[in-house]
Amino acid sequence: MIKAFKQSIKALRANKGRTILTMLGIIIGIGTVILVLSAGAGFRSLIDAEVANLGSNTLFVQTHVPSATKNRGAMSDGPGGALVGVIISSFKQRDLNDINKLQNVAGSYGIITGQAVAVYRNSKKSAIYYGSGAERFDIDKTTLSSGRFFTKAEDSSGAQVAILGATIAKDLFGQDDPIGKLFRLGTLNFQVIGVYTPQGALSDSDGIVFIPLNTAQKKMLGIDYITIGIVALNDINEADATAEQIKIIMRNNHHITDSNKEDFIVQTQAEALDIFNTIFSGITYLLIAIAAISLLVGGVGIMNIMYVVVTERTAEIGLKKALGAKESDILNEFLIEAILVTLFGGILGIGLGAFLGFVVSLIAESANMAWTFSVPIYAIVLGFGVSAIIGIFFGVFPAQSAAKMDPIEALRYE
Repeated sequence: MIKAFKQSIKALRANKGRTILTMLGIIIGIGTVILVLSAGAGFRSLIDAEVANLGSNTLFVQTHVPSATKNRGAMSDGPGGALVGVIISSFKQRDLNDINKLQNVAGSYGIITGQAVAVYRNSKKSAIYYGSGAERFDIDKTTLSSGRFFTKAEDSSGAQVAILGATIAKDLFGQDDPIGKLFRLGTLNFQVIGVYTPQGALSDSDGIVFIPLNTAQKKMLGIDYITIGIVALNDINEADATAEQIKIIMRNNHHITDSNKEDFIVQTQAEALDIFNTIFSGITYLLIAIAAISLLVGGVGIMNIMYVVVTERTAEIGLKKALGAKESDILNEFLIEAILVTLFGGILGIGLGAFLGFVVSLIAESANMAWTFSVPIYAIVLGFGVSAIIGIFFGVFPAQSAAKMDPIEALRYE
């Protein structure tokens, strides 16, 4: 085996250009797999950071088109049963007030969203605004780069004050300090009282204007309902039980007896993460499957090259067998050669994938994303394992072809 290993190394070094080209498919395939898994680990760290910003002990209550309404819509409202312009207006502040009475609930706040044009002097930008209760600042873990949060009194009175995301603050005010200045949002003037630190959030909160809930409801939209409620829990381990209690309150308040007519959903963070993980896992498997095609092409390339090598070294094989080499000796030599090609390609592929994963992390971090670079151990093991399997599977056929050669015919080959 040692002699076979040395012979294989010598053969690979004698044809460096061909060896590198043979490894290329393996390098690209393994590199893609490592990149996908590394980026996946980084993306999961980003999601965990975003969830932490919302508070790790929260759950969500939001409006939802009832199943029964969807079924009716399938016959009357548009292609594929799509519902156009359906608004659920039954979720009110009183629902959150009742939810706050639960023993495991530490607090809550409601959210309503809208869109309007924000104007300051000659700067104009279409902006999404969030109206939220002042309780938000006791629950969320976001921080301000300057200014202050609005108070419960300002929320109750419908004060025209705003906190700007970092991006929209720069877009409207440029290098000017926005604190204390007035700008127009829709038809109303608002005073800037705070600017958020850059979040780099997936929801692009850096570009959002945050105003008091009552201001958004009464002065901007002319409504009295909310669309999302964020509920903070005392004990996250009781999240599922608390979610069931919240459902009972919502059903009672909305006079719902049929689960198909529920106009709300209650979702724990664990459920939200499960949904994300399911979607993300599907995407990851799809990308790995695409990379597997490259590995398959690389494996076929190795097999073809090894057949060429066997043909080129036919006389050498005949001489070795004439001098007493066994079939197993020839088989081992060519099989080791194929395995070495794939293992070297796997090592280079792992290095390439890790480097590209590091580049992705640098780009994400430059965009203020909480992205952690890592190459999972199982990804490295997978890379080596796949490389070895490809080498064995695609190398064994040319190796067997070499081992079964008749020494007399091989010696006569030119």
